Amino acid sequence: MSDQTKSILIWVLIGLLAGWLASFIVGGGGLIRYVLTGLAGSLVGGFLAQKFDIRLKIGNAFVEQVIIAAVGAIIVVLVARILA
Repeated sequence: MSDQTKSILIWVLIGLLAGWLASFIVGGGGLIRYVLTGLAGSLVGGFLAQKFDIRLKIGNAFVEQVIIAAVGAIIVVLVARILA
């Protein structure tokens, strides 16, 4: 398996976990929705973390990425609900 394939799989896994966490916290749907919400949340959370220089300092990069993506996914869900 190539490095690019591994990166994509990890990104999807982070999106799935983040979407599940966001849906658990604010309510929401199935597997496809988890992945889409999580991937959008990854972008939003990553952008905000970088923009405001937020560092979690947990010691585990994967867990940090999931938490940042989950927070981003929660923001995405709440904004979508406000706009809908």
